[in-house]
Amino acid sequence: MGADRYDVVIVGGGSAGCALANRLSADPGTSVLVLEAGRTDRFDPLIHAPAALPFPIGNPLYDWKYESEPEPAMDGRRIYHARGKVLGGSSSINGMIFQRGNPMDYERWAGEPGMESWDYRHCLPYFKRMESLILPDGQVGADAWRGGSGPLKLERSPATNPLFSAFFEAAQQAGYRLTDDVNGYRQEGFGRFDRNIVKGVRMSAARAYLHPVMKRKNLTVETFAHATRIRFEGRRAVGVDYLRAGRRHEQVRAGEVILCGGAINSPQLLQLSGVGNPEHLRPLGVEMVHDLPGVGENLQDHLEVYIQYSSLQPVSIVEGLKWRNRPLIGLEWLLKRTGTAASNHFEGGGFCRSNEDVDWPNLMFHFLPIAIRYDGSAPAGQDKYAHGYQVHIGPMYADTRGWVRISSTDPRQKPKMLFNYLSTHNDRREWVEAVRVARDILNQPAFAPFNGGELSPGPVVGTDEEILDWVRKDAETALHPSCTAKMGTDDLSVTDPTSMRVHGTEGLRVVDASVFPFVTNGNIYAPVMMVAEKAADLIAGNTPLPAADVPYYRHRDGTPPYPPGDSRNDEEQP
Repeated sequence: MGADRYDVVIVGGGSAGCALANRLSADPGTSVLVLEAGRTDRFDPLIHAPAALPFPIGNPLYDWKYESEPEPAMDGRRIYHARGKVLGGSSSINGMIFQRGNPMDYERWAGEPGMESWDYRHCLPYFKRMESLILPDGQVGADAWRGGSGPLKLERSPATNPLFSAFFEAAQQAGYRLTDDVNGYRQEGFGRFDRNIVKGVRMSAARAYLHPVMKRKNLTVETFAHATRIRFEGRRAVGVDYLRAGRRHEQVRAGEVILCGGAINSPQLLQLSGVGNPEHLRPLGVEMVHDLPGVGENLQDHLEVYIQYSSLQPVSIVEGLKWRNRPLIGLEWLLKRTGTAASNHFEGGGFCRSNEDVDWPNLMFHFLPIAIRYDGSAPAGQDKYAHGYQVHIGPMYADTRGWVRISSTDPRQKPKMLFNYLSTHNDRREWVEAVRVARDILNQPAFAPFNGGELSPGPVVGTDEEILDWVRKDAETALHPSCTAKMGTDDLSVTDPTSMRVHGTEGLRVVDASVFPFVTNGNIYAPVMMVAEKAADLIAGNTPLPAADVPYYRHRDGTPPYPPGDSRNDEEQP
């Protein structure tokens, strides 16, 4: 067994772990070890070519391949959950869509006891610090809301396919506004998305934060290092046990242990180590270290469906699927980093409210200029190579809550998890609204030149109950599990919002999506990175960045649709 000691041991080389490793090792007097259970991400086109994103998902070389327990309100289906098992974590296999969420998300966070410093004013400076936004004309997009000099480079999508133009026009015809920037002053609306892609290559957390500093003498990164237990002396974490390459048992001592495994792996490791609910752990023979019932509870996610249409015109990107075209597409990407393989193709979408009861958008749209599922299958009865288009749609704020729990003391056995999708009246209501809003947009006059009819779910699905039956059978996770070690001070909180320490322990912290009290409105990669940036200052004892005092759009307050002073506020809006 090894007997090395590090000031900080980071368990998980994913999105948050990469950012923390960079920031904490910036102090040459702090020794940092990153333990990543998966493989390296270097020299791998399946990771770095944006259009190759379907290939790592479902591949055990890259993906933990989790499944939920049979979901009671989803006809007993087990819902598949891809999570990155590679340096960069899920940022190395995700859809590369960069969305901060709505400013009101962080006001909601700050409304929880002890969470006052996590409001939008205090989070925005960390969003700005981490990013460099590049606009389609090549200019840096820094302004009061956006950063221009951070390590995480982003590009605004061009969205030049005529189907995107039709989508944006149709959204306006349906009564919704366009927005200049879903991550800026006003999230609500439809427009081009920001992507963690730079010059045709995926910008994962590993590429942005970890690889540029790998030569630091005080930073060590181990891959194929599967953490199996946190070592405690009393309630102080003093090290980590791990399996090297799945076989050799290793041990490392630590001044601080920081869990960055995500909303599934972090609570699993806490429970394996005796931190959690005794009612769940003692029957398994786990020796208790600390009774903390919130570990693994409060699980939240986004569920989504694909609403797919046939296209009357041959303008989709389906040609890229044909085997005869793939060699040239791959060669162009390898030589030039351009062409079909250089985009994730989720170049536009938007956010809107499905009813007047909600204060900020509760629906998210991703538009894709092809009709196909992640596994490569086409809608039922449809030729795989037929032209089409689709939206991915789902509610953002389901009031369902689930859990993650170990079922064995074997760290190699996956934990059980249940999301309880569709289990509440409000969730079912918003699902019906979501499908109806999507159909309304996709059947506006702007789509008339393209609209060859709805393929999925199809015209046979019309009533509320038919829509819900289809969602039960067809919906997939949007891959945003979160909130299982939430920050706060109530009885089910796990993490101290002022330090990221696990309540009731010493030398142990959690920094990843599990610390969210509520899932945010959109893809969660950007909020995870913001949390890591903010946590780095809390852990290092740095002076926090000063709060930002900038306006943002609030539907209820009558704020203008564009930033104050913008002449467009004087124009008639839909």
